Amino acid sequence: MPEGAVEIVVALDFGLKRIGIASGDTLTRTANPRSTLANGPQGPDWIGIDRVIADLRPARLAVGEPYNADGSPSALTEAARRFAEELSRRSALPVHLVDERHSSQDAEERLRWMRASGQRGRRVTRDDVDAVAAAVILERWFAESTQR
Repeated sequence: MPEGAVEIVVALDFGLKRIGIASGDTLTRTANPRSTLANGPQGPDWIGIDRVIADLRPARLAVGEPYNADGSPSALTEAARRFAEELSRRSALPVHLVDERHSSQDAEERLRWMRASGQRGRRVTRDDVDAVAAAVILERWFAESTQR
């Protein structure tokens, strides 16, 4: 891509049951929660992930890397790294790992505020939290990428 070209970026919030998805672009540097896909005993919904990538045609991907509050690796850190490696292999896109500490709590707080302010009418589901957590991860990537 030419220097300064606008890029689409897709973020994924890896979890053992669901993978939250958000997208944004490097021009507006805003992240929009999109959806969640299943992750279970058979592994991630690679068909769904491939569909998201085909539909949005991102230039790069960001995956949340889970850590404990003290910065030490969590029980999910290695699984998220393996997911990111497989995602990179399958998509042939650059995949950036982003510290996702407290992203789900930030997402829950954001959704509670939206509900209290009347911006959101329906109740909040786990899928909503995971998609908004992916948006939080993408916002962090945008913030970090301006410091490079």
